[in-house]
Amino acid sequence: MSNELNSPIKSGNDANLQFQAETDALLEKVSEQVDLEIFDPHDEELLKDLVERLGDPRGLIRLRVATTLGEIGEPATPFLMAALANHQNVVVRRAAGKTLTIIADPRAVPTLVAALLNDEDTVVQGSAVGALARMGNASVPVLLEILGSSEHPESTKGHAAWALSFIGSEAKSSLYREIDSDSPAIRAAVVGAISKIAQENPDEDVAFNLLIKALTDPEAMVRCEAAAALGNLAYRPAQAQLLELLNHPDWESRKSAALALMKLGDKQVTVNLAAALVQEPEVSVQTVLKLAISQLAKKSDVDEW
Repeated sequence: MSNELNSPIKSGNDANLQFQAETDALLEKVSEQVDLEIFDPHDEELLKDLVERLGDPRGLIRLRVATTLGEIGEPATPFLMAALANHQNVVVRRAAGKTLTIIADPRAVPTLVAALLNDEDTVVQGSAVGALARMGNASVPVLLEILGSSEHPESTKGHAAWALSFIGSEAKSSLYREIDSDSPAIRAAVVGAISKIAQENPDEDVAFNLLIKALTDPEAMVRCEAAAALGNLAYRPAQAQLLELLNHPDWESRKSAALALMKLGDKQVTVNLAAALVQEPEVSVQTVLKLAISQLAKKSDVDEW
């Protein structure tokens, strides 16, 4: 009776071992063909089988399969798209998204967007947005569409904003245009992406000027994003505009301005910060103003040494 109880487990183990052995053999075969430059990119059954091997339980082997598919390139795209969209095994869907990141074929953009918006697995979503970021300009229109829609949750919009920021300089002409978008969410995300462009290209005056312009945006979320970006970039030419923001009716904007001025590190603005503190009604802003004054005072002491 014990043999009967154990037989399904043994059978399952046998099937698993057979699958792994077949995967190893297939990888050796394909790798040899690729090395000898005799691989047939039109062999659909072989490509389907190789994509199916992304479900191998061994992580290193899945990575090797993905790398091999990456070497094959665009001929594998349709089969990876099908796996990402329809495969029942979540491990295969996750790996398919990651492999599409390696290949970076723009044809996959619609499938990647569908996975980001509809797949229930957060790892699949992350794989999809990583691939979208890798696509560069081809992904920008759909990412902006996601950001401007009221149908998607903030988590999805956060993914889209990250992807735009990752794309950065490659899409700067498109991003610069969208700073005047009707959607505050798009403008805020674009500010984040422009910040990365400015960081990567310190001589990109257009990027810095757009960030300064965003300090006067009608939406608090955009103003705060711009202030944070200019502070992180330590962009001293924005100091006058940040001082003006200290008097904004919106307390979050005042708070962001104080933090940014602290990061700019000019001890001369301590007087302005102290004056703002006297008339500041919001406790959280008072706290930040005190911190900024304290930090700039410490910096002054250090500079004197």
